[in-house]
Amino acid sequence: MATTLIAFLLQVVLISLSGVIAPGPITAATLAAGTRWRHAGSRMAIGHGIVEFPLMLLVGAGAGTFLASQTVTTGIGLVGGTVLVLMGGAMLRSLGRPAGAAGNGNARSPILAGVILTGTNPYFLLWWLTVGLNLTTRALQIGTLAFGLFMVVHWLCDLFWLEVLSFSSFKGTKVFGGRAQKIVMGVCSAALIGLGLYFVVDAASLVPLRGGTQ
Repeated sequence: MATTLIAFLLQVVLISLSGVIAPGPITAATLAAGTRWRHAGSRMAIGHGIVEFPLMLLVGAGAGTFLASQTVTTGIGLVGGTVLVLMGGAMLRSLGRPAGAAGNGNARSPILAGVILTGTNPYFLLWWLTVGLNLTTRALQIGTLAFGLFMVVHWLCDLFWLEVLSFSSFKGTKVFGGRAQKIVMGVCSAALIGLGLYFVVDAASLVPLRGGTQ
């Protein structure tokens, strides 16, 4: 039993890290926030976990069919894409502020960003309805303890990687100065806007056309 659990948790670490390392909205936002806060990654992970832990419980309880419905995925894609475009635009506008002004934000904002970017990311939901569902099923087959450890270990992988990102961004900004901060912010802003537009277009393509052909 112990050997099976350890082997499973090692697989969870490898699969979770491969998922979290893949670039996406959380990556861009963490790098941007890291130019201001050394531990922005841990705050982003907390916000991420606020959404992810309940979702893991829902998937474990068998709510996958509802979450996989076209209405849910399309709605998340449209709303999420719009939010990303707005957030990216706000970050771009902040580049025009006087030096240092961008660092006066509330330290809790990465937590809020983690909640928003996680909850409005359709590919986050897709991961949990495919790869995550498979891991959840295997964890439940081993036992309740395995499922609990699976949730914690998966989140710790998120925490580790996001802290690495924010640390790297923070140190890079300190070494290269304000110009580096603006470059990072600009690239991340463009990434958020690009991802947002992609989410909207992708979700809109799933909306059924009303009426029929004549």
